[in-house]
Parts: sequence; C-alpha cells; structure tokens
Amino acid sequence: MPVHGAQKAAILMLALGEESCSRLFEAMHEEEIREISSAMAQLGTISAETVEQVCNEFSGSLGNTEVLVGNIDSTERLLKRALPAERAAQIMEEIRGPAGRTMWDKLGNVSEVTLANYLKNEYPQTVAVILGKIKPLHAARVLSLLPEEFSMDVMTRMLRTENVQKAVLQSVENTLRSEFVSNLARGAKRNSYEQMADIFNNFDRRLEGRFMTALEQRSQDDAERIKALMFTFEDLQHIPRESLSQLVGRINREVLPLALKGASEQLRVAFLGTMSERVGKMLSDEIASLGPVRVKDVDAAQAEIVQTAKEMADAGEIELQNQGASNELIL
Repeated sequence: MPVHGAQKAAILMLALGEESCSRLFEAMHEEEIREISSAMAQLGTISAETVEQVCNEFSGSLGNTEVLVGNIDSTERLLKRALPAERAAQIMEEIRGPAGRTMWDKLGNVSEVTLANYLKNEYPQTVAVILGKIKPLHAARVLSLLPEEFSMDVMTRMLRTENVQKAVLQSVENTLRSEFVSNLARGAKRNSYEQMADIFNNFDRRLEGRFMTALEQRSQDDAERIKALMFTFEDLQHIPRESLSQLVGRINREVLPLALKGASEQLRVAFLGTMSERVGKMLSDEIASLGPVRVKDVDAAQAEIVQTAKEMADAGEIELQNQGASNELIL
C-alpha cells in the first residue's frame, strides 16, 4: 500500500518495538505525538514489502518480518509507556472517536448568533458546560448576546463547575450533535477562573466593564480573582524589555500606532524604549497624526497585540510578567 508522511513514521516506530518507540515519543512535541499515534492507530496490517520500503537501511534486519499490525491497542500501549497516564488517555480519547478533537472546533464555527439563540432556551448549567468547552473568544461573543441576568448566572456556574460528570457531558454532546454537528470534541480541563479571565479578555471595553461591574455586585471575590488573571494591553509595560522588543518586531506596523493611541503614557514610553531614537520619533509622530479614533478600533488593535504576545509566550519566545498594573492613565 502507498504510505506517506506520518504513516511512514508510524510504520518505522512499530518496527523498532515498544521500548524504542516510547523513547522516540518522549523526544517529540505533543502535536507530533498526536499526528503519528493517530496514523498508527489506523494503519491496520502492513506487508513486509512495505515495511522494507519504509525502513530502507534497516530492511536487512527486518527481512524476516512478515507483517506489522497497527491498531488501537498497540498504540495505547506505546503511549502509556511514553507519556503520563492522563496525557495518554486524552490522546487515545481523541483517536477513538467518533468524538475526535475536531468536534468542539466544529461547534466553534457555528455563528455566535445561532448558538446564543439556541442556548438562551437551555438551563444555565448546560450553557456553562458548553461555553466551557469552546474557545474564549467565541464564548465571549455568545455571552454578550444572551440576556444579562442569564449571562451572569452562566458565568457564576462556570466558576463553580469543576469536573463535569461523564453522563452529563455525554447528554450535552448528544443534544448538540443532533442540533449542530456530527462530531464533538472534548476539550482539555482548565481552571475555571483562568478560562473566565480569557473570556473577559475577549470582551470589548464596554462589555468587559458592564459584566465586571455586575460580577462584582454578585461576588467581589470572584471578580478580584478574575482581574488578577486577566492580561491586558497595559500589562505589557511590565514584561521584560527584551521580550517587549521581540514583541514589537512581530507586531504589524500599522496596528501599533492605533493601539498606542489609546494607551497610557507609561506604556508608550515602554514601547518607545525598545526602539532607536529615530524610529521612536517616527512612531510618536504617527500616533499624533492619527487624530480622533474610535474606541472600538483601538480595542481591536490592542487585542491583536495582546493575542500575539500570548502566542509568543505559549511558544516560549517571550516572558509575560503580569504584576497587577494599575488601570489608571497617566496624563
């Protein structure tokens, strides 16, 4: 059979045996493990001829191998040898399906208007479970379209929800499958306050203020914990100068002046400090020449830069040190 890419890697690793395969898995990134293990689980029976073609210089030692069998069981054994039990179980859950990891992604493609219209008729606890499984940006948009009192009830339940019973989650999945998609995925467990902070980060400034005020009235403690976890554009003034310099190099040059137009003087100084005097003056002149700008446009520009910073931090390229900067502006 013709094989390519991850299939070749899967065949070679099966041929090397479980011990060698587990050591190779340990040296890989999680996404590589997912791709290869998924291919491995679907290989089925591989002929000796195919094994020899893939292994090349190892074909001599593999000449007596008649067949290799790549299936769910062999893949699971290899993953358990190479990875912590919980991590291996998560990968196998995605491979087994039909609830693969594209399921919640597909739900994320459903219009927030459509999803909000559907969820507003559901129990708040059910909505909390669903919004806890989709991306924070999508969840933020859905929450903004729901009645405010209902949204507050949902957010409170999301903060209180820890481990959802499997039977409950299965029931929710079955309902959503019939309404929206044919496949749903199980997302990774996250701290509820971190998740809610991400959602608040994706609200525009007006909605963030409105929902935070309402949450403060319900639970000051919850509001303070979320504020402490939120990373805002102003917090960029507290990250190491080297990290800020790297971030500046990655930012769209058309976005930065607009974002800094609505920033505090202290944050502007931090950004300008990463540039030469000439480049800094050009940026200052560009900011001044913008004239009046819409708050909505400034929020979007700042959100784009914050998202870039988070992606770089996740990739280990920069450090983010949120030291609880004040929200007050220096005039």
